[in-house]
Amino acid sequence: MNKDRADERAMMVQSQIQSRGVKDLRVLRALEIVPRHLFVPEEFTRDAYCDHPIPIGHDQTISQPYIVAIMTELLVPQEGDNILEIGTGSGYQAAILATICGRVVSIERIPALADAARVSLQRAGVKNVSVFVADGTLGWPEMAPYDGIIITAATPSIPSPLIEQLAPGGRLVAPVGTTQIQELVRLTKNPEGILKERFDGVRFVPLIGKYGWRM
Repeated sequence: MNKDRADERAMMVQSQIQSRGVKDLRVLRALEIVPRHLFVPEEFTRDAYCDHPIPIGHDQTISQPYIVAIMTELLVPQEGDNILEIGTGSGYQAAILATICGRVVSIERIPALADAARVSLQRAGVKNVSVFVADGTLGWPEMAPYDGIIITAATPSIPSPLIEQLAPGGRLVAPVGTTQIQELVRLTKNPEGILKERFDGVRFVPLIGKYGWRM
């Protein structure tokens, strides 16, 4: 990983992430390692470690660092896990997960963003992420089942294909609600059924697709 601006990353983790209660040491370490400034447009590189989302074009954003951290912590990623991400965006969330897990499959519906994310991941030295252009609400059954699934866009409900592609014991984290406001939801696929937990309110761009919002 590129070590440039390591001091800024350390300050970001201390002031924005740990101070708000994120405790998973693997998550904190991943945010210290991954060079976030390689995942934002050049005109915003000075703001890469600030506490707010940043536009990346095509009406999409890279989430603020805290949201990336809390969603990653809620996913409870483990070494060797096979993870599915819905909504590649800049590629930053995938890079964070890839630092912890074995493999990340990331789905993006906008080809230009997928291309840019692949370039950013390569520049950052991330090799265990595969980015595909598709309707993310359908998942990616070719590489299922997944130990964890993360949706990085607002969905009215959890797409049923994603639940089907979740491995026994797997976790799914997503912002669920309206196009204006959502809450973070975690599903855990247990032998006795699906456990659903609710967490903080958030605001994401809409998830577009067959099982999401229509364009």
